[in-house]
Amino acid sequence: MRVVRTEAELREIVREPGQRMWDKDIGRIDAHARTIIAHSPLVLLATANSDGTCDVSPRGDPPGSVLVLDDHHLVIADRPGNHRLDSFRNVLRNPHVGLLFLVPGMTEVLRVNGRATIVSDAPFFDDLVVQGKRPRLALLVEVEELYMHCGKALLRSGLWRPETWPDRSTLPTLGQIVKDQLNLTTTAEELDRNLAIDAATNRY
Repeated sequence: MRVVRTEAELREIVREPGQRMWDKDIGRIDAHARTIIAHSPLVLLATANSDGTCDVSPRGDPPGSVLVLDDHHLVIADRPGNHRLDSFRNVLRNPHVGLLFLVPGMTEVLRVNGRATIVSDAPFFDDLVVQGKRPRLALLVEVEELYMHCGKALLRSGLWRPETWPDRSTLPTLGQIVKDQLNLTTTAEELDRNLAIDAATNRY
C-alpha cells in the first residue's frame, strides 16, 4: 500500500486546479446562495472537537427554515434529537463548522464554512418557530467561505433517481439495528413501533 503523506505527493497525482477553482469562494451569502438556502430542506453540519475528532449531523426542516440574517450570518435551529449534543459540544471546544446544503433534484450543492456560536435566545428565535414550537437553541454561523460544488458526486450516486434506490424491505429496520447493536431483549418490532411514535410526535 502506497500512503500519501505530503501535499507535494498529492500534487504528483492530482494537478493544481485552475485559478477559477480558488476564485469561486466568494466568502459571503449572495442572492444565489440565499435562493439555494431558502429551498434546502436538509443541511449537513460538520464539526470537530479540539483534538480533531469529527462529527457530521443532518439537520432537516421545511425549506426556508434556515435564516439568513445578512451577507455573512445564518442561523440553524436545533430540534429535538437524541440529547447527545455531539455537534454543540464540539462547537464549544472548536467553533469551526462546515455546512452542505442540499436541494432535492439539484445535483449541485452549496458549501459553507465558518465559525459557529450557540445561542439560547435572540429576537430571531420568533422566526425559527415551526409547528408552533420555538427551539431552545440555535446555531449562529459567521460565513467565512462559500462556494458551489459541482454535481458530479450526486450524478455518480444517482441520489435523486428513484430507479436507483434499493428496495427498503431488503435493508434492516432501525429497530433491528438497535436490537442487535445493543444486544437488547426487546423485540425489533416493539422497538420499531416506539421509534415510529417518537418520530411522528417528537419532531418539534
